[in-house]
Amino acid sequence: MAPDEWRSKVFEADNIREWRGQDVVDAEGHKIGALESVYVDTASDEPSFATVTVGIPMRHRLVFVPLHEAMVGPGYIKVTYPKSQVKDAPSIDPDGELPAEQEPEVFAHYGLEYVPGAGGERRLARR
Repeated sequence: MAPDEWRSKVFEADNIREWRGQDVVDAEGHKIGALESVYVDTASDEPSFATVTVGIPMRHRLVFVPLHEAMVGPGYIKVTYPKSQVKDAPSIDPDGELPAEQEPEVFAHYGLEYVPGAGGERRLARR
């Protein structure tokens, strides 16, 4: 794939599994961490957020970052948010799960509107 091609390739749901463990970098190319999992929007089933492994060995945590306008490159995923903002994002333990009542906090950290499902159901589902 030519450099111009991969720069324009948006993160797609089809290849979620193959990106697990790949580097996640910010718009400046600074490494944030490794992709752990992808959360889809329950209304559209489209990738919405990723969890990224950050921290030092034995003290890892998973932070959430939006995948809106994320791009894939050779061996990495580039997100549009700065490393400092992502590292300060709401997090869970590596073997944890995001409680439904904390979903609004994840969206708010990035200035995104949170709207639960029509029946009050969760907005994010792990894939």
